[in-house]
Amino acid sequence: MTLPKPLRRLAEAEYLKIERAAGFKSEFFDGEMFAMAGGTPQHSLIATNLAREMGNRLKSGHCVPYNADLRIKIEATGLYTYPDLSVICGSLQFAEGTDDTVVDPALLVEVLFDSTEAYDRGKKFQHYRQIPTLQEYLLVSQKEPRIEQFIRQPDGRWLLSEAAGLDASLELPSLRITLSLAEVFAKVNFVRAPIRSAPPPRGLDQS
Repeated sequence: MTLPKPLRRLAEAEYLKIERAAGFKSEFFDGEMFAMAGGTPQHSLIATNLAREMGNRLKSGHCVPYNADLRIKIEATGLYTYPDLSVICGSLQFAEGTDDTVVDPALLVEVLFDSTEAYDRGKKFQHYRQIPTLQEYLLVSQKEPRIEQFIRQPDGRWLLSEAAGLDASLELPSLRITLSLAEVFAKVNFVRAPIRSAPPPRGLDQS
């Protein structure tokens, strides 16, 4: 019996060449590419609201929000990914040999999907925690006005807090600003049923 040939893994340079020419975004980890599924209207609106609010709050400072087009590399683990929103404070630091892949976010945001929530909470957050500059991580619900906030502590632990309800606000100590949930979730029609049935990124453990 002929044994199947092992899958050839891509080098990072190969991934970047393919990714820059592609019409859709893919994560990359351990030699494999994982196509990222499209979003929902709720996802798009929440992400747009967040970017607008962050931009308004940060327009006079040295921190700048970027949307999901910005590729982030976690240098300690090799994951390339596209957070829903990234905030960079100070100069952009690029992955070696690139001018379009950043390694120094101060804050990252993911808007949750049913199909990828476990990944965003679990393995992906494990990757994100290896970014030395990262101070805060936000998980934003599409089902209700709720944001979970993880803040890096001086001893390396991550402290969880939560803001819920349209009358609530969320302080972001790393950026020295406060977000209004009424603005973040403005005009959002919440969908409580499962909103997407696509499987999570293949090959990435969600635990």
